Amino acid sequence: MSGSHHHDHDHHDDHHHDHGKPHSHPHSPPAPDDDDGYDRYEVLLQTAIRELLDEKGIISAADLHRQIDYQDSLTPAIGGKIVAKAWTEPDFKKKLLADPLKAINESFELDITTPLDLVVLENTPQVHNVVVCTLCSCYPRMLLGIPPAWYKSLDYRSRVVNEPRKVLAEFGTVLPDDVEVRVSDSTADLRFLVLPNRPTGTDGMTQEQLAALVSRDSMIGTAVVPAPKK
Repeated sequence: MSGSHHHDHDHHDDHHHDHGKPHSHPHSPPAPDDDDGYDRYEVLLQTAIRELLDEKGIISAADLHRQIDYQDSLTPAIGGKIVAKAWTEPDFKKKLLADPLKAINESFELDITTPLDLVVLENTPQVHNVVVCTLCSCYPRMLLGIPPAWYKSLDYRSRVVNEPRKVLAEFGTVLPDDVEVRVSDSTADLRFLVLPNRPTGTDGMTQEQLAALVSRDSMIGTAVVPAPKK
């Protein structure tokens, strides 16, 4: 089923990516299909931007480093706590799906201020969501931390759109044929977080125990949350 933010990839014919705001970089990276080359390019670009911001007095190097340290401190554990709360508290889940950032800030006493929109995609027994950014690596860093290298790779960004079931199988995620796979493409203004299915055998577990089961990949959609080991 095709919508404004996702694609039905069981019957995919064309792919459209509207980033709203320009998503391209001022200079093309030297090797867009080479992860190591692209990472080196990103480091050089970030260094140049930091020096320019400091030189123009927009933000000092010390303040910028504090922001970088904060970003580096973010981990998927934040997202795991959100998922566990949604699994166990129906009222929170309803608020999370309706207005994610407001629900998260209020329930976890956070202060996530961002011009970006966040959409939470709920997996069901009939629908499995997976997230990608086909043009670069837009990602909900405020909830999941630094994106994995494979998420930024050209291989994942191009293939998951056209052959999502095959890509998911390579991650070890094999879905029944009657489950619809929806691939949602992040944009310059929009981020997605997958709310995975709660696994069987978790009745009576605390939110802390449930959060420990939730992996980063399950919140991207390339994995499911496995039932706890007995």
